[in-house]
Amino acid sequence: MNQVPSPRLPASLLSALLLLPLAAAPLQAQTVPTQRPGWLHRLFAASSDASTTPSPVEVAQTTSGPASTPAAPAPPTSAPPTPAATQQPATTPAQTPAQTPPAGQAAPNSPQIDEPVTTLQVQVNEVNLIFTVIDKHGKFITGLKRENFGLLDDGRPPLAVLRFTQQTNLPLRVGIMLDTSSSIRQRFQFEQDSAIEFLLQILHLNDRAFVEGFDIETDVAQDFTNNVDLLNQGIRKLRPGGGTALFDALYKTCKDQMLPLQETGAVRRALILVSDGDDNYSRVQESDAIKMCQRADTIVYTISTNISPSKDKGDDVLKAISDATGGQAFYPVKLEDVAVGFRNIEEELRSQYHLVYRPTDLKMDGSFRTIYLQANDPRYKVRAQKGYFSPRPPQ
Repeated sequence: MNQVPSPRLPASLLSALLLLPLAAAPLQAQTVPTQRPGWLHRLFAASSDASTTPSPVEVAQTTSGPASTPAAPAPPTSAPPTPAATQQPATTPAQTPAQTPPAGQAAPNSPQIDEPVTTLQVQVNEVNLIFTVIDKHGKFITGLKRENFGLLDDGRPPLAVLRFTQQTNLPLRVGIMLDTSSSIRQRFQFEQDSAIEFLLQILHLNDRAFVEGFDIETDVAQDFTNNVDLLNQGIRKLRPGGGTALFDALYKTCKDQMLPLQETGAVRRALILVSDGDDNYSRVQESDAIKMCQRADTIVYTISTNISPSKDKGDDVLKAISDATGGQAFYPVKLEDVAVGFRNIEEELRSQYHLVYRPTDLKMDGSFRTIYLQANDPRYKVRAQKGYFSPRPPQ
């Protein structure tokens, strides 16, 4: 898209721009832009095409208050979205329960990637976005206000910002995925110990977690619970051995564990994937696994078990998965650093912001909508999901 030059506006107008969604790129080219894209500057100047881009006055009006803003055409509240098979992956910000096939329905050994799934949740005209802010040293930045950010949803400012919360304490729905293939046999006990310590520290009253091992198949050793003793027993039951079907495991876990969650309110969904990133057995592709994470509104944090001096292809895979879903990849340099990775994730989960907004011109067509979220202060970097799939009308 050609850059459209825009005049620089006063700082007072910039502060009226609430948040601008994070323009997501597909996984094949799915990386966070390192610079503000040129088209973003169109928000700071009146547009000659009123039908596609609101003027600065309209932007200030739509972003200055939530409920008083006239509603954009809003789809019915229970529409199950079916993402098109050709949609490119990006992260989904919505954080509310999805309607999916019954949880008890058996999944085939090789995941089917063309099944319709629900992606936008809570109400279909509201988007829940969880994000963190870091500085150039990786330190988490808390205490920012909504006017400190810019947001674009599918290239347009939101119709209204409904809620903005610092250091959100939304309930957690977290899964621990431990690679139990033979390649990690010598490191497995330390990974178990680190995972148990993480759960002891992170789980509060309204949080729930599950534990899973995977090699060529997945083994949910303990389903969702708040009981750390049961989670401990589940982790201890896991035994290493076999090949590695990482993408199959990630796809199936998001589809069977995260997507069917039925919640009465917004929750934070996260997976902690501990693996070397190698895959020698999967039927689905890396991009398919990431799409399913995005449809399930799940942030994936990855901890590499490769402690060799140099990174390999598996480390790149782990980074691609975490970047695409709004998480982060950790690369221990020695075995003991696996525990450090868990502690860093724990800190991040306590430093998150929660934004609820109503997108402009939300169409019920199952399309992928990008999000571009950026801090106004160039010293800060926002880490968030890259987008979501809009719902489809009921058939």
